[in-house]
Amino acid sequence: MSTATRPGPRRDQSPSALRRARSAVVALTTSSPARFAILVFTALILITTLLLTLPIARAGERSGTPLADAVFTAVSAICVTGLSTVDMASYWSPFGNVVIVVAMQVGGIGVLTMASILGLIVARRMGLRAKLLAASDTNPSRVHAGPVSESQAVRLGEIGTLLATVAMSAIIIELVITALIVPRLLLEGFDPWSAVWQGFYLALSAFTNTGFVPFDGGIARFESDPWMLGVLSIAVFLGAIGFPVIFALARWVKRRQRLGVHAQLTLATTGILLAIGWVAIGALEWSNQATLGGQEPLNRPLTAFFTSMMSRSGGLSTVDIGEMNGSTLMVLDMLMFVGGGSASTAGGIKVTTLAVLFLAAYAEARGVPDMEAFGRRVPVDVLRLAVSIVLWGATIVATATIIVLHITKEPLDRVLFDVISAFATCGLSTGLTGPDLEEPAKYVLAATMWAGRVGTVTLAAALAASERRQLFRRPEERPIVG
Repeated sequence: MSTATRPGPRRDQSPSALRRARSAVVALTTSSPARFAILVFTALILITTLLLTLPIARAGERSGTPLADAVFTAVSAICVTGLSTVDMASYWSPFGNVVIVVAMQVGGIGVLTMASILGLIVARRMGLRAKLLAASDTNPSRVHAGPVSESQAVRLGEIGTLLATVAMSAIIIELVITALIVPRLLLEGFDPWSAVWQGFYLALSAFTNTGFVPFDGGIARFESDPWMLGVLSIAVFLGAIGFPVIFALARWVKRRQRLGVHAQLTLATTGILLAIGWVAIGALEWSNQATLGGQEPLNRPLTAFFTSMMSRSGGLSTVDIGEMNGSTLMVLDMLMFVGGGSASTAGGIKVTTLAVLFLAAYAEARGVPDMEAFGRRVPVDVLRLAVSIVLWGATIVATATIIVLHITKEPLDRVLFDVISAFATCGLSTGLTGPDLEEPAKYVLAATMWAGRVGTVTLAAALAASERRQLFRRPEERPIVG
C-alpha cells in the first residue's frame, strides 16, 4: 500500500513576507505619493536620531547625545536647515560627522525625489504613477487633471533622466566646489586630510543650503575673502534654484530649447530678491559697528551681498546676526520666508509662489482676467496652490512663534527670526538656538523644520491631486473683500 505525500504550498499561493512588503510599498507609492514622502522623510529622521544618540557619535564622551539634541540635529540635517543646539565643530565624533554628512546628502535630494528613488528600488519598475511621484517634486501641478506645460520642468518620459540628473548634478557640483575650497583651506593652515574632508563637508553644506560649518570660528574667518565667499555663494545659488531649473538650463545649453515659465520666473525673482536684500542690508547695517560698520568700507558690500545670498536658505554668515538692527532682521525674515526655488535644496514658500501672487495682483490692477508671464498664461489653479502654500506657511510660523515665545520669554524679533529660519530651513540664528534653549522649544523648532521642509511640497502635491470633477456648479455670490 503506497502512501501519498501531501503536496507543499505553491510559491505563488503563499507569497513571502518580502514580497508582501514590496507589494505594500508599491501600493502606497502609487496611491499616495505625498503620504509616502512623509513616511520616508520621517523614517530617515528617526534612523538619523538613533545613530546620533549612540555614544560613538559623540566626541570624547562615553555617554550618548541627549535625545532633544539628537532629534534637533537629525531634523536639521535631513531637512537641510543648519540650526544647531550644539557646537558642530567639536561636539561630534568622526562617526557622528559621517552620519550628518549622509543625512545632508539624502535631505538635499528632495522629499518626493527620494521617495520615488526608494519606491523604484523596491518595486523594480517605474510605471506612470511612479513617474508622477518623481515629477511631483519638480512640479506638483503635474498630477492635476488639467493640461500642464511640459516645458516648465521635465517630461514624464524623461523621469529616469531627471533622477540621474539630480544625482549626478549634485555629486559633480559638490566635487567642483570642494576642489575650489580645498586650496584655500590649505593656505589657511589646514593639514591636507582636514582640508579635503572639511572642504567637502562645507561644499555639501553650501550646495544643500544646510549651513553647518565643520571647523572652529565658522565662516567669519573668511569675511574679507572674495574667493571663499564667492565660491560658497555660487554653491548656495545652484542649490537654491532647484533641479528643474538646472535640468532646463542643461537642455538650453545642449539644444537651445526655450526656457519655460518656471525657469524664467525662478531666475528672475531670485535675482530681484537678491538685489533687494543686498541693497537693504548694506543700507541698514552700514553704520552698525557690531556688523558691517566694524569692517573696512570696501568689504561691507561683499558682506551685505553674502548675507543676502545666505538669507535665501544658505544659513552661513560672516557677522553676528543677533547684533543686527531690528529693521534688518525684518528684511531677513521676509527673504527667508520666501526661500529658494521649487524642488531645490532651499526652503520657504518658494520664489515662484511669490511671483505668482505678484502676477495675480498685477493682473487685478490692470483689470485683465488672466495672469501672464513671459508670453504665457498662468492658470488660476496655480494661484490657488500659491495662496494655500502661503497660508500654510504663515500658520506654521505664527503657531510655532507663539509657543516658543511662551516657553523662552525671549524678545519677539529674536524668536520670530529663528522660527522663520527653521520653517524656511535657512539656518541663520540670532543666538536663540543653542545649548541653553529649553528642551520643549527644541522639539517645537524641530517640528517647524520638518513641517517647513515636507509640508509645503506635500501640501501642493496633495491639493493638486485632490481636485475632482463635478457635474454641477453652485450659484455664484460675491462676498465683500477689502
